[in-house]
This record gives sequence, structure tokens and C-alpha cells, in this order.
Amino acid sequence: MRAKRCVPFCTRLVPGCARLVLVLVMTAAVLLAPPPPLFAADAPDADITVPTVGRTWPVGLRPQVLRGWEPPATAYGPGHRGVDLAAAPGTPVRAVAAGRVSFAGRVAGKGVVSVELAGTGDPPLRTTYEPVTAVVEEGEEVEPGEMIGTVEATGSHCTVTCVHWGLRRDETYVNPLSLLPPWLLHRGPSRLLPMWS
Repeated sequence: MRAKRCVPFCTRLVPGCARLVLVLVMTAAVLLAPPPPLFAADAPDADITVPTVGRTWPVGLRPQVLRGWEPPATAYGPGHRGVDLAAAPGTPVRAVAAGRVSFAGRVAGKGVVSVELAGTGDPPLRTTYEPVTAVVEEGEEVEPGEMIGTVEATGSHCTVTCVHWGLRRDETYVNPLSLLPPWLLHRGPSRLLPMWS
């Protein structure tokens, strides 16, 4: 009963007070509500099994990762759905694992190559590489380490030339580095050891 008396009393003292109370109640309700569920496209990669079928890096022997995998917290939230690997224009881009080229062409002015990876389930995992000038065609089978294109001089979203490497199963993005075995991920530079006779 006391709450009913408060609103008319409030509106008599301060015009617009009822609106202010309503805004405060609605704001509190929104802030205290649980966050919306993630869309499948943005779900963390922990829900998807990724076999370590990668046998090589897409560029170089151990390229610098300019920006890593940053899954968004919400469906449309900020994040990075792949990794950016430093690579000079013209650098060969290689298939990380065996598969079939599912796309080789231009998307929004950038060269893109996608490869469906063999033996990775149904639907199969699919890697993407951009900006890349393709040297393969859709439907072509590729082996690990086989050249699929070269890094384009323009179209990169990095401050220096890079290749954006992505991985998806259907519409769900996952961390492409999870394709690589530990020995390839953490391999340091080669070292010469002394020979003892």
C-alpha cells in the first residue's frame, strides 16, 4: 500500500519522477538478467573436437602470430575468429592438412581459399586462408604442405601483410591452432650440437 502512495506523491513533487522510477526499474532488470546464449557460430571451441591433423603451418616454418584466436563472449560481440600470421606478399600459402578445395575465389575483393579437411567428421572441418591468390581450383584434392596460393599484397586487415587463417565446422568457428600438434606449435629454431668422438 505504501508503494502505491509513493508514486502519486513523487509525481506531485517532481514532474517526470514516475518515468525516472520506471527507467531505473527497467535498467536494473536488464542488468540483472542472465546473458543471452551464444550462437553456434560463436560457441567456444571446447564444445568441438578438433583432431590434430595439421602437418605444417600455412606460411613459413614458424610464422609470427600477429593476433591470436579471440572468441567473442556473445553472438555479435567483438572477437577474432581465426589467427593472423605474418607473411610477406608473394609468400607461398600451403594446405595444413589433406583435403578438398571447397572454394577458391574472391569475397568482398579479397582472395580466399577454403579447404574441407579429410577425415574430420560430418560436416568436415574447413580451413580458410585470406588474402590469397589461389593456384588451386574448387574440387581439387590437396595434400599437407601443398601450395594452394600466395599472399596478396593488399586486402589484409593487419597493420603489416598477413594471412588470416580460420577454421570452422559448419557455422561454428574454432581455433585453427588446435589443428597443429604440440611438436609443430612449440618447435623452436634448429640447433647444431657438438659431435663427440
